[in-house]
Amino acid sequence: AGVPPATDLVLGATAGCLACFLTNPLEVVKTRLQLQGELQPPGTYPRPYRGVLRAAVAVCRADGLRGLQKGLAAGLLYQGLMNGVRFYCYSHAEDAGWTGYPGGTVAAGAVAGAVGAVVGSPAYLVKTHLQAQTLSAMAVGHQHNHESISGAFKSIYQQHGVVGLWRGVTGAVPRVAVGSAVQLATFASAKDWVCERQWFRKGSWAAVLAGGMVSGVAVAVTMTPFDVISTRLYNQPVDADGTGKLYRGFLDCILQISSKEGLLGLYKGIGAVYLRLGPHTVLSLFFWDKLRNM
Repeated sequence: AGVPPATDLVLGATAGCLACFLTNPLEVVKTRLQLQGELQPPGTYPRPYRGVLRAAVAVCRADGLRGLQKGLAAGLLYQGLMNGVRFYCYSHAEDAGWTGYPGGTVAAGAVAGAVGAVVGSPAYLVKTHLQAQTLSAMAVGHQHNHESISGAFKSIYQQHGVVGLWRGVTGAVPRVAVGSAVQLATFASAKDWVCERQWFRKGSWAAVLAGGMVSGVAVAVTMTPFDVISTRLYNQPVDADGTGKLYRGFLDCILQISSKEGLLGLYKGIGAVYLRLGPHTVLSLFFWDKLRNM
């Protein structure tokens, strides 16, 4: 209450970046797990990455300890843009009183997330490319072989123009819209719920963390299929005209994964998704909530 939307833009971006710095290693692991066995039936492909911990060890062996922070600069740029815009839009919705209506929090969270996803999409594209890159023996998914974040942006722009920088945004919008709606709605409800039962004092850090933990579970369950689809659409190879070689779009990606990898293919890497989204949700909302109070 009393925080202007412009301030929320800065606070939201700051909170997202702080959380990203601490959870980026899990983002690298999650990306590798989601690309492993792409469009191949279960049990028919080698699995260099098995489970979250063993996958983290495999990343370290192939790329060194620094490999766990691959794509960090792009990740920070994405979180700053996406979360700044997302919390800015959500703050406007709060000021307008929209979140007070039934379902208003969900709707405001979804719209804010969709706008943030569009703005941050180029950074997420580059982040995915960089995090998938590794030695050929450990490679999963298409290897774009960028040398740096600036080189990645330059290469994509030179080959496919401005439109190429927003390739894969059709997967990002539903991903972040669903995740944002569930996150903001469950966070607010859970935080109020624990305070109403006097488990934690209203405004305390414990109430904020409790709301974030509940929100993290809900986000991981609902968001993982969209997360897998988004990763695949962003990382797939493209023709000279920018058309994807593996998937024609969002729906085609769902159908291909379901038919070739089974429905569980849409939940690849869910362990890493929660281990990353759980802390990220807790940290980003905790930082945002506390920065607002300050």
